[in-house]
Amino acid sequence: MGKSRTTKFKRPQFNAVGLPVNAVKEAAVEEEQLGEDSCPAAELLEKLESPSADVREFACASISRVVQQSQTIPGFLQRDAVRRLGPMVLDSSLAVRETATGALRNLSACGGQEVCENMVKHDVMTPLTALLRECCAGFESAVVLYKQVDTHCLHTVTEDNPELLCSMNTAVLGALDNVLLTSQPSMAHSLLRTLAAGTLWNLKASLPAARQAQTLGAVVATLSQCLALDAGTIIPELRQAEEARDRNAPAVTDGEDAAAAEPAMEEMDEEEEEPKQKKNGKAVKVDNDFSDLGKEELREATALLTAQQTSLEIIVNMCCSDDPSDDEWEEESSSDESDNGPDSLSDGMSNLMSPLCLSAEVHEALINHSIPEKVLKKTEFPKTDAMDVCHQNPSWRGLIKKMQRVQSRALTCLHSILSAMDAESLGGPAALQGAAQHLSTLVFGIPKDEEFLEAVISAMRSLLQMIASKNIPQCMTPQQLMSLSEAATRCDVVSVRVNAVAILGITGSTLAKEKGTAGTLQMIGNALLHVATRDADLVVNGEALDALFDVFADGDEAETAAKNIQLLPALKALQPVFKAKIRKEGRGKYSPQQLCVLDNIKVNLRRFIGYLEKVVKK
Repeated sequence: MGKSRTTKFKRPQFNAVGLPVNAVKEAAVEEEQLGEDSCPAAELLEKLESPSADVREFACASISRVVQQSQTIPGFLQRDAVRRLGPMVLDSSLAVRETATGALRNLSACGGQEVCENMVKHDVMTPLTALLRECCAGFESAVVLYKQVDTHCLHTVTEDNPELLCSMNTAVLGALDNVLLTSQPSMAHSLLRTLAAGTLWNLKASLPAARQAQTLGAVVATLSQCLALDAGTIIPELRQAEEARDRNAPAVTDGEDAAAAEPAMEEMDEEEEEPKQKKNGKAVKVDNDFSDLGKEELREATALLTAQQTSLEIIVNMCCSDDPSDDEWEEESSSDESDNGPDSLSDGMSNLMSPLCLSAEVHEALINHSIPEKVLKKTEFPKTDAMDVCHQNPSWRGLIKKMQRVQSRALTCLHSILSAMDAESLGGPAALQGAAQHLSTLVFGIPKDEEFLEAVISAMRSLLQMIASKNIPQCMTPQQLMSLSEAATRCDVVSVRVNAVAILGITGSTLAKEKGTAGTLQMIGNALLHVATRDADLVVNGEALDALFDVFADGDEAETAAKNIQLLPALKALQPVFKAKIRKEGRGKYSPQQLCVLDNIKVNLRRFIGYLEKVVKK
């Protein structure tokens, strides 16, 4: 039904850092005791004024946890939380600084655009930039954690926040530039540089014109360096280093080990919430043992995967234009430029995908730093060795989902790059064919979760459309096509079904130009008719009809296949049902843009039926 734009990525929330294990548990107990309906804001904000650093740290960490429940945020904002938390990032205690920046970051990440604007209004940038400048004066390992959290907060607050651009000054931009210029090889520093690069990208509109090209180059170079790191090799090496250190370390009791350990900064998504138990009939989060997260090697591995995921998300955002509709799944009819003649079909009906807007500067930077090749390489991740290492140790198993997410983000990033660049920029026909073969193995391999399936199907649709536009032979066998159709039919995600149907249309329209393909076209036609008739979603119905128009628009093989599957009577029977479904369900269930597309398809269905009637009479 048209092009699909990738949704821009937003920063996720994360746990407080630097908090002793017993304080984490106390915070969880206090949150549980407060209940869902009460707001702990007043008491926690009061504790920020305590002369005891431990109490201030506990308060900041508790706020960081509580604001992850978005319904609590208004209570904090009403009590001037931003103004009271801001100075804490410059506290005399390092632990308080870490947890305060974590609290501010969670507040911005979980509160959305309105909260970010409130934070800027209450001058959160003054203490944050002061902290960043202070951090940049030295890069000892003792301060790298809270530099990460500080930059995380900046990265979040600066995203889609035009009001903030006015307050940016050369000192802030210079501090971020200095972070990019650091050369420490640790994974923690790689994450820090990635976050700084993302912040500079968010602030690109505030950069002086004379330095925009230089900064863009530095940002893309940073992302390229991060993606060049081979996590599949590094993670097993880090695990071996941990084992060696453990063998040589003096024996300690479990209690001593836990008390001495410091929790690592941990990216958290909704799907990675802690296990839950039932207490008094309610679900209660259970604190995990944070002691292992304090080990340097696991923190390094976590930082590496977080840096690579963030790098891929930044590249996706680079490939998205600044149009407001980028944040929505867009479906544009391939008939938008249709011929005005009553009996003709649109010349643009086969243009399922239109390229996104990508500036020449960004395009050149991405190509110069081999970003497409590195993104494609990341779609092959995770490697078996790294997965095996993580499976073998309970403390490292949490990295498995992070490795899988890096692969999913790489696939989404590949989709964006394919949608924004031409074939020559991506290595030409041979490179595209190789990529298609690789994606085919991912689609038809072991069943994956819906996030992965959505990412790989989107990337494959973009790639196959580009291959078709260059008249490169398609790589999918009829059996694979049918497997794809069957898998998509069972998937609950609408976008997966839409893209799978589009792939059938792209492949079928290519095969229709070849001799001896009528049998395969019949299979494709029957599959598309099944979806157009039986899928519960009108958008998927419309995509299936659009694909049918493409496959059977022209050619002797298509005419033969259309007659054999009785396409004309099938579409005549479907036409009034489709129109009635639009009239009955459309207004309340679908967006105005989707309805516009569906109306175009309804018109094209009438024209296509007229075309088939002429074919029958020949």
